[in-house]
Amino acid sequence: MRFNIVILPGDGVGPEVAAEGVKVLEAVGARFGHFFELEYCPIGGVAIDQFGVALPKKTLRKCEKSDAVLMGAVGGPKWDDPTAKVRPEDGLLGLRKGLKLFANLRPVKVLPMLIDSTTLKPAIIRGVDLMIVRELTGGIYFGRPKKQWQTAAGRKAVDSMLYSEREIERILRVGFELARSRRKKLVSVDKANVLESSRLWRQLAIELSKGYPDVELQHMLIDACAMRLIQRPADFDVIVTGNMFGDILTDEASMLAGSMGMLPSASLAGVPRAGERTFGMYEPIHGSAPRRAGQNIANPIAQIMSVAMMLRYSLGLVKGANAVEKAVSHVLEEGYRTYDIMEEGKTQVGTREMGDRVADRVS
Repeated sequence: MRFNIVILPGDGVGPEVAAEGVKVLEAVGARFGHFFELEYCPIGGVAIDQFGVALPKKTLRKCEKSDAVLMGAVGGPKWDDPTAKVRPEDGLLGLRKGLKLFANLRPVKVLPMLIDSTTLKPAIIRGVDLMIVRELTGGIYFGRPKKQWQTAAGRKAVDSMLYSEREIERILRVGFELARSRRKKLVSVDKANVLESSRLWRQLAIELSKGYPDVELQHMLIDACAMRLIQRPADFDVIVTGNMFGDILTDEASMLAGSMGMLPSASLAGVPRAGERTFGMYEPIHGSAPRRAGQNIANPIAQIMSVAMMLRYSLGLVKGANAVEKAVSHVLEEGYRTYDIMEEGKTQVGTREMGDRVADRVS
């Protein structure tokens, strides 16, 4: 099979980890007889430097015509001026809007061989295997009014948490569908005791649950969920929540797996269902880590596992996805570690070496 994949390396460690993702993708192609046509496009800070915008129109057009998008990371101190009119993150937000990527999937699975790599007790994280579903294109990050202004009493600012029934219903459906394919437990996270938008969210979750009688629905306030993720993370199966709450919870949950360098993500334009392909963009959750750039130390596993998600959800290549996931497990079982998950008695390797070993295991 032939596929057109757009690669967006971005900033910081983005190009380094993206290269390892491509390396593993090509190993999948060689093993299973697939051909991946790769197109590289600028986004983020490098795009600002070259074109004055974080998301060039040509980049967006290429992404729209592709089968899937694989991204590294965007951002860095060079572009961190809070008064700047253009920021690298504008490219990421623009992609989500332009490609209609409304559902962010972030799996959190604690691998047995890494159970001693986290800051939490092994008894707490043993058996953790959960999926956080975050709404991407609505809520407080996109609501209007959004502005800052000067008054006689001083400066003021406002951000609006706005959600429509359609936006809430479609992300809840993603949560229900994923729960149905897993352990059939869905936790809907909101702040319904304070926020009107959350009250609508909870109402719609209850209404939609009638169509999923096989899925157990539980409502949880965001603060209670943040606490429970540390106390009893293995209780969770699928969590579905809004944009800002999901942004916070997913970074917290990454620590369950020992490092942000371990966790992939998928941003989808449709509801993922077994046997169906859904357009998406795939990226590690760790950001650009500019202080690690150019040192061959960044953990590429999150990027490589993002490739596995791309193979599964957008390309329909389940065997390839399984091969990548098994290859990562085998390499870790052999004792190879990047700096962020290094333990006594293991062998530390760099970004390229980890990518080489995983690719070798795939092929």
